[in-house]
This record gives sequence, C-alpha cells and structure tokens, in this order.
Amino acid sequence: MKEMLIILFSVVLIDNLVLSRFLGVCSFIGLTKDLKNAMGMSVAVIFVMMVATGITYPIYWSILEPINLGYLQTVIFILVIAAVVQVLEAIIRKAFPPLYKAMGIFLPLITTNCAILGVMLINIQEIYNFGSAMMSSFGAGIGYMLAMFLFTGVRSKMENADIPEFMKGLPITLMAAAIVSVSFMGFKGVIENLFG
Repeated sequence: MKEMLIILFSVVLIDNLVLSRFLGVCSFIGLTKDLKNAMGMSVAVIFVMMVATGITYPIYWSILEPINLGYLQTVIFILVIAAVVQVLEAIIRKAFPPLYKAMGIFLPLITTNCAILGVMLINIQEIYNFGSAMMSSFGAGIGYMLAMFLFTGVRSKMENADIPEFMKGLPITLMAAAIVSVSFMGFKGVIENLFG
C-alpha cells in the first residue's frame, strides 16, 4: 500500500506530466482558457490513460518483450491509444449524445496527446507491475487534471491583470506556466518526508 501511495503522490505532485516532464503541453496551453474545456479534456485523458495502460501493459510484457520485439512498443502503443479513442468516441456518440456534443473536439485530440503515450512508456521504463502501472496512469491523469485546473485559475487571473502590451498572449502564458511548474518542485521534500 505504501508503494502505491508513493507512486500516486509522486506522479501527481513531483513528476507531474505537464509541469515536470512537459508532456501534454499543447492541450495545457490551448485548453486552459475555460474551466469546462479543461475539465472535459482531463476526464477524457484519465479514462483513456487507464484503458490504454490496461491494454498496452500485457501486450508489452506478454507478447513484445518475450519475443524481443520491445522496440515496437511506441508503434503498438500509438495504435492502441488511437483504437481506444475511436471506440470511446463511438460509444459516447451512441449512448450519450449530449456528452459527445459537449466534448466536441476533445476526443480526437486525445489521440495526439503525448502525455498518454508518455505514461505508457514511463510505466514500461520503470518496470512497474500491473497494479503499479495502473496506479501510475491514474495518478498521471489526476496530475494532468490538477495542472489544467490550476492553470485555468492562473489564466483567469491574468485576464484581469495589467500586463505590458509586449508580454500579452503567449509570452505571459509561458512565463506563468513556468512559475506554476517551479512551484511544484517544492512538493519533492514533502513527499520524501511523508514516505521517506
């Protein structure tokens, strides 16, 4: 249980995909202007991460690795992620039309979100067991959601701030993202003190 908590808190706070590893930055910058969009994307990312991990983990360790085809992991993982997104999109379109309309472009965007592929590759690199890989994926999704939620708040505050003209737009957005990212570095000591 302690190992699972360490993995969860580490991927949410210390090794946050967006703020520490800089994966999924495109959606982080593009979809944090509106809280509804940020949360919609975050929920979809968590779901796809969990399902994709549940599929790719056994494929890698039961098929690719035993026959020395581990180098195909990236291609296989991308195909699995794309298939999961397509199936998810079809199910939501048929079963929950209002949700499908609300999510709009977010579902197809998940296919190209490098945070999801990054989590699959990190789980293999860290040589997690299946339970730890699932916890890592769940925590990474929660960390992604936390980063999106926090940065949406930061951006809403920036809209009302008096920003010099030359800094408006992307420059101030990137500077604010850097400050939020640096603030997460302080969690490393907290986690080490709690579980160390």
